[in-house]
Amino acid sequence: MVVPHNIYIHVPFCIKKCNYCAFYSTVCSAPDWEDYKNQILSQINFWAGKIGRADVPTIFFGGGTPSLMPTKIFAEIIAALREKFNVAPDCEITIEANPGTLNAARLQEFIAAGVNRISIGVQSLNDEELKFLGRIHDAAAARELIAKAQGAGIRVSADFIYGLPGLSPGALAKGEQTIADVRAMCREINKLNLEHCSMYELSIEPGTPLARQNLRMPDNEICAQMYEAIGETLSLPRYEVSNYGTPCKHNANIWDGAPYIGMGQSAAGRVLIDGQWWETKSGCEGQMLSKRQRATEILMTGLRTARGVKLTPEIRDIIDWGAVELAISNEQLEIKDNRLSATKNGILLLDNLLVKLVK
Repeated sequence: MVVPHNIYIHVPFCIKKCNYCAFYSTVCSAPDWEDYKNQILSQINFWAGKIGRADVPTIFFGGGTPSLMPTKIFAEIIAALREKFNVAPDCEITIEANPGTLNAARLQEFIAAGVNRISIGVQSLNDEELKFLGRIHDAAAARELIAKAQGAGIRVSADFIYGLPGLSPGALAKGEQTIADVRAMCREINKLNLEHCSMYELSIEPGTPLARQNLRMPDNEICAQMYEAIGETLSLPRYEVSNYGTPCKHNANIWDGAPYIGMGQSAAGRVLIDGQWWETKSGCEGQMLSKRQRATEILMTGLRTARGVKLTPEIRDIIDWGAVELAISNEQLEIKDNRLSATKNGILLLDNLLVKLVK
């Protein structure tokens, strides 16, 4: 039986590498978009042959900077997906975009080709912070793109970063971000009338420009208080550790354990063929996953969400029930309607909890 598969397509090209970015991306002023398109079309054909004509509930173009893509190339990729798969009439088609890379005319062309949701990499509404992060836009450009997308009638999400450091010497003259700063940022976000936003704590990854600086990061306790302040100040409800508002259908499906095909360089996938799970990368066939391995992944992603993870036989089989009972008694986990979920206290300790839950 052919099961539905979500589709993720990675677009690796960027105008500039951000100072914090550890994702696979290539700085390129003139990408060979025809070559890129042909690679993706080849992978579409490959997976259609492997899986069959699967239903597709969501398509997500991530990056990199997908909004750099010529809309003609985007339209050809969407057309190929519709030819080879059963793309649902209400398929959620998301494109990530950076302010400064998308004007109103090109936005309308993307919408005409199928885009009905946009995820905008804002990161901050403070120009000084944007410069520190290495972004190519300012706050005014971010607000303008959000307004254009909202005016076009599509679903709009935006990403933001908190937990910024102080520097030695201080490139951020005001010093490290404070809890009051985070609350103020949330109040500004509320004014944007977004239906969805993501709030990510700044992580200093090896090999990035920020890793080569002498950064004074907020300590764990301060970051935990920032996290709580976000939940208290944002007008959007949290539905996943870092996500608020009306859920992104694509990500929600993935966190819930649905199969997905990853296409493009470095794109990961979890494909289900004849009851067997496969871990894939860069659009190619990968290695088989055991039921235990896949159940562990679903437990870890499901517990990040407010609704938690469904206690299927596969999930029940890998759980250390003694650890679960202890976490429930400590008011860190709860079970309701056959779903295991983290409490408000448990979310703050989730990484430590997850290590203990698998027997």
